Amino acid sequence: MKKRLYVDFHVLQTVPPSCINRDDTGSPKTAIYGGVTRARVSSQAWKHAMRQAFVEESLLDEEDVGKRTKKVTELVEKEIAALAPEKDAAKLAKKTLDNAGIKNDEKGTKALFFISQAQIKALAQLAVEECADKKEYKKALSTAPSVDIALFGRMVADDPSLNFDAAAQVAHSISTHAVQNEYDYFTAVDDCQAEDNAGAGHLGTVEYNSATLYRYATVNVMELERHLDAKKAAEVVRSFGEAFIRSMPTGKQNTFANRTLPDAVYVTIREDQPVNLCGAFERAVRKSAEGYAEPSKSALQAYAQQLYQSFAEAPAKSFTVGTGLEALAPAQPLNTMLDALEEAVKENLTGNEVE
Repeated sequence: MKKRLYVDFHVLQTVPPSCINRDDTGSPKTAIYGGVTRARVSSQAWKHAMRQAFVEESLLDEEDVGKRTKKVTELVEKEIAALAPEKDAAKLAKKTLDNAGIKNDEKGTKALFFISQAQIKALAQLAVEECADKKEYKKALSTAPSVDIALFGRMVADDPSLNFDAAAQVAHSISTHAVQNEYDYFTAVDDCQAEDNAGAGHLGTVEYNSATLYRYATVNVMELERHLDAKKAAEVVRSFGEAFIRSMPTGKQNTFANRTLPDAVYVTIREDQPVNLCGAFERAVRKSAEGYAEPSKSALQAYAQQLYQSFAEAPAKSFTVGTGLEALAPAQPLNTMLDALEEAVKENLTGNEVE
């Protein structure tokens, strides 16, 4: 029987007035949960922020981060030109994608395509060698995924054989309490306007809210290890955790300067199944003299303890960062916790088969 191993990340984070994830009308995204309106940040927004953090914070090597783009032909063309400057790289690149079954034209691929650096190089090598076996092109796209492809998966509607199952899942973040969006009415002054003109050069409004968010993500470590060795998988879990905990989507960031860090973090290693603890906030946290963060910590802690006595086993190992969750695990500084998490995952990956 294959061993099961999941790492769950639970984060409580207070965000001041902000609009970090907008809908099609420019309003902050919301959701109804527990019968009341909550602030919401989509999983896509936070995963994009995490992929940026992988690069900008050097959490992963450059070769470990893929490209999600319609410009795959250009990437392959550039690699072909580097390998064989004497060849017609543009023509070869287009033929290469045709051989791989990826629809493309002068504007690029039909849809965004997630591709690793290793896959780009493999396709270019086949092109330079003028390989005529289309199976080899498919094989080049079916192996050697980047770390972020292994984590977040790849879906190719035109050819499911090129799909990769995601080893990680990221939930939509929601506020632990009810919210009501507000509007900021602003004016802008024209620096070059006439002295006798006291009017504004521009008027407008920006919709925003503020919230204490519950954020959740999980990593299927065994699925991740299918593409990486045990040591690398443990390192990636650490990088994923750091990116999830420290990143922030950039919507309206220049307007609101809302870059905060969490109030508390709870990380568990589970050997049965992932467990999202959003049920702690199905009854919206009520405003109090302590604000929302402290009662949210109490609600999360109480709900987890109750759940472990009824429906779910207690985690194999737990870690916390920050104050207020010490009943679940002793608190540690973030970097110390991440080091301990990496080591614990590495130890757990010793011997995947169990009796």
